[in-house]
Amino acid sequence: MQEEIQKLFDRMCDPKESEAFYFADKLGGLADEEAKDKLLELVKGDHWEVAYLACRSLSKTPFQEEALDVIVETIFDKKNKSVQGAFVQILEEFDLSSRFVDVFRIYLFGNFKASTLAKDYLDEVEFDITPRTIRKAEKHWNHYLHNPEDEGSLNLKKSEVEPMLQEMRELFS
Repeated sequence: MQEEIQKLFDRMCDPKESEAFYFADKLGGLADEEAKDKLLELVKGDHWEVAYLACRSLSKTPFQEEALDVIVETIFDKKNKSVQGAFVQILEEFDLSSRFVDVFRIYLFGNFKASTLAKDYLDEVEFDITPRTIRKAEKHWNHYLHNPEDEGSLNLKKSEVEPMLQEMRELFS
């Protein structure tokens, strides 16, 4: 089995491989603990295309929660600023229901594509919301308000976020 998994890794990571997505999916179906660790290292690596494929592979494994932690960390890694959108796009393959705060942070602090995709997730995913989730989101919102990346988007985000937070607060009042 290890030999087969290694062949899948080799094919998935080969830049000349035209069916890398197929091998990433197949690898995800066979991944064990050792393969998971190697996939997580690839996600943190310097080649974003391979990292994206590793994310896709991890989405097919039972290790999704652990993978999401690493993917979100990768999204906010400064070296990936220009390709954040690709990593945010792969999040659609994962169960995000318990990740409201992570998606909210991406919406606030991501580049244009990442922010737009995160907004779609905020609108479409049914999140598990608790009072603690709301407090954490408000903390990030306050940080954003005091440190906006550009003043032009501040009013737009204000018009979207403040009603969203108010609606969530009303759920618990």
